[in-house]
Amino acid sequence: MPSNDSGKHAAPPLPEPLRVPVADSHTHLDMQSGTVEEALAKAASVGVTTVVQVGCDLKGSRWAAETAAAYDAVHATVALHPNEAPRIVHGDPDGWSRQGAREPGGQAALDDALAEIDRLAALEQVKGVGETGLDYFRTGPEGKEAQERSFRAHIEIAKRHGKALVIHDREAHADVLRVLKEEGAPERTVFHCYSGDAEMARICASAGYFMSFAGNVTFKNAQNLRDAVAVSPPELLLVETDAPFLTPAPYRGRPNAPYLVPITVRAMAEVRGIDEDTLATALAENTARAFGY
Repeated sequence: MPSNDSGKHAAPPLPEPLRVPVADSHTHLDMQSGTVEEALAKAASVGVTTVVQVGCDLKGSRWAAETAAAYDAVHATVALHPNEAPRIVHGDPDGWSRQGAREPGGQAALDDALAEIDRLAALEQVKGVGETGLDYFRTGPEGKEAQERSFRAHIEIAKRHGKALVIHDREAHADVLRVLKEEGAPERTVFHCYSGDAEMARICASAGYFMSFAGNVTFKNAQNLRDAVAVSPPELLLVETDAPFLTPAPYRGRPNAPYLVPITVRAMAEVRGIDEDTLATALAENTARAFGY
């Protein structure tokens, strides 16, 4: 018999279209069902006319660059995800995307991978370096050294190529801010899926860092994110899906995709007490400025 809870896993319905088009500043089309064409068409139908496709490993970064070259509505970023760096160093066969066996690693293997990211970062359609940073949720103390070494290398690559830096920061706020200060952050730095509180938002704002908010800003237990939205300068706000993850309420747990950005835009506008058109205009301008397109 068919399950009666199949709706819990179905794609959410189309939201009401935005009147002012915006960009999804961080998505993973390669991890979503359907074709790129279908995803872009569905997003455009509700006013999400641009997406930033984010790489997390070598294969995904190459795919992001190729996809951005093929579609005007797609821009790419390339990187080794923070959790990918320790796997490369320690020769873990799984990898971020579980793409099959890998030769034993070491620092030389990480250097080789970073050299490929550097090569990809030079491409015109690649607008950012990331997602990079630190993740203390999935990676334990034994992986911190490799993560930080990789993070510092990505910062240097972003600065040398004049590209945006896209930060992944999970349970590592203080160390991420420390490394950025020690290395000197690129001119355009984006905290993807911002996860701090209002106090950290003020620190990021004082440094001129962009803060990108995802669907989890709609979660009941995410008052810290709503507080951060409320105090962040409007010229530093971005919106994203991080799809297929972090689907906004009331569809939490169902597949996420760029077409669901309007739900998060409206939640952010409500927190700030402004109309959605005003916020959407700022978000669109900010994303173009952050990624230089």
